[in-house]
Amino acid sequence: MRRLTSMTTTSDLAAGSRRPLAAGDLAQLYAAHRLSLVRLAILLVDDRASAEDVVQDAFASLAGRLHRLRDPDAALGYLRTSVVNGSRSALRRRRTARAYVPPAEAEPPGPDDRAVLAEEHREVLAGVDRLAPRQREVLVLRYWSGLSEAEIAEACGISRGAVKSTASRALDALEQILKGEGR
Repeated sequence: MRRLTSMTTTSDLAAGSRRPLAAGDLAQLYAAHRLSLVRLAILLVDDRASAEDVVQDAFASLAGRLHRLRDPDAALGYLRTSVVNGSRSALRRRRTARAYVPPAEAEPPGPDDRAVLAEEHREVLAGVDRLAPRQREVLVLRYWSGLSEAEIAEACGISRGAVKSTASRALDALEQILKGEGR
């Protein structure tokens, strides 16, 4: 069942037609989902500046494809997938750069970062950072972004069964990490 949004009219639903998305729809998507996508990217790349870049790139990519997308719900799925893939690319670039340059001193989290990620989650987030990339992606999408298994499968490009098994293994690994830290 399609969700009725400000970008979808009742006549569109009744006629069964879908109109192409317009620039105004992109602005609405940006206003409605930018912060949640930035939070998702921060959890995946652990760096606010990189997260903002990833989200900005996702919206820029969507802007170039607006005429092809006819469903606002598909646009949000496209954005999530772009953020996950962009985060993977950012981490890959970071690993490549670290192979050539020694890592810089980590800056303490700023007030914006603290506002985005609550204090009581710091230990868990530190444990999540130690998981394998695919495990981290699945847990972040499932528990922090609240996506369904089908939405996670679409965003990560894997099957629903792989989402279930990856989430299970990730939770087991996270439990071991947290036990090792005396939690």
